[in-house]
Amino acid sequence: MKKVLKGIGFVFGSLIGLIILLALGLYMKSRLEFSHTYNVNVESASIPTDATSIDHGKHLATILCMECHSQDLGGDTNWMALGALGGVKAPNLTNGKYGIAGQLSNTDLVRILRHGVKPDGTSVFVMPANDFYHLSDSDLGDLIAYLRSVPSVDRGDDKPDVQMTFIGNVMYGAGVFGNLLRASTIDQTNRPATPQPGISIEYGKYLVNINGCHDCHGVQLSGGKSGDPQSPPAPNLTPGGDLKNWSEADFLKTLRTGSTPSGDLLEPRFMPWPWKGQMTDDELKAIWMYLHSLPPLPTTTSSTG
Repeated sequence: MKKVLKGIGFVFGSLIGLIILLALGLYMKSRLEFSHTYNVNVESASIPTDATSIDHGKHLATILCMECHSQDLGGDTNWMALGALGGVKAPNLTNGKYGIAGQLSNTDLVRILRHGVKPDGTSVFVMPANDFYHLSDSDLGDLIAYLRSVPSVDRGDDKPDVQMTFIGNVMYGAGVFGNLLRASTIDQTNRPATPQPGISIEYGKYLVNINGCHDCHGVQLSGGKSGDPQSPPAPNLTPGGDLKNWSEADFLKTLRTGSTPSGDLLEPRFMPWPWKGQMTDDELKAIWMYLHSLPPLPTTTSSTG
């Protein structure tokens, strides 16, 4: 009996040892990915100073930035509270105390926004630089111009933007959250062409790309599930989904009010309609035109994260 118990103890101890080694390996994998540096060619950007461009930059910040960085762009130190896994803050983007606008050059901001690479060469985390890589030179310049002009907000702290615990790092190393180090997801050599603004399929596609619709609705926009385990399935946006029964007016009203034609309410945490709904009528009509140009696809339910 003692031999049997001893054997069970040996097996159990070996399993515990293997689990510890696996956890340490995944932890190291996560830390290596976070510390990996990227060498990218950063384009020079023309930053305008006229009121019209700055006002357009405010419009872009409203639909692209404020849902995470707050309406005053002063950031959120508790943006993603992960409990035992750690936490992520949305940085203060202003010139105020703890703000980054006063600490970074225009080149730094282009590198971060378009390439997902911080001044130290490491990748941004979560921030959708893979979407912003599509920003046109003029839109990027207008956005930076507005960030330079926005009123200062004194909010934040000196802690790192990403604070992952040992368990959080193990889970990230195991791929539980997908790849959120955005620089590694960007084809840094393939800058997409930018269409002229207007109610067109091409401009609608551009707006879909910079607004990150693929992140939740899938590569083909046929639906999916984001990496957030609490998020509901994102609907199929092709003519193969419910949108085939919507009108253009239905689409605009849903984005403006958060209420679908069937009476369902969109949860802002998962579908940020209070921000995306502030696009202009022409922008939303261009998106609608693009979505209706897609082939009707069956709904996908697998994870997009």
